[in-house]
Amino acid sequence: MKRSRFTEEQIIGIIKEQEAGMPTAEVCRKHGISSASFYKYKSKYGGMNVSDARKLKALESENAKLKKLLAEQMLDNAMLKDVASRKW
Repeated sequence: MKRSRFTEEQIIGIIKEQEAGMPTAEVCRKHGISSASFYKYKSKYGGMNVSDARKLKALESENAKLKKLLAEQMLDNAMLKDVASRKW
């Protein structure tokens, strides 16, 4: 996955600029992002504080690690079942 140019703090700052009354097109032009990217950021980070965004990022990384561990365990389990089902 491509890493974002902006940190969560910067994204939340961009959203707050638009919420303060600056037109969306002007905010996008000022920060060099497309309006699609802005609305994607707004749907993900809208209404959040910086601490909330940090918690979200930590939970997403923990979730990814747990999914990887689960997949490895399922693969090990399937391999053991395959070995046990064979006749020697």
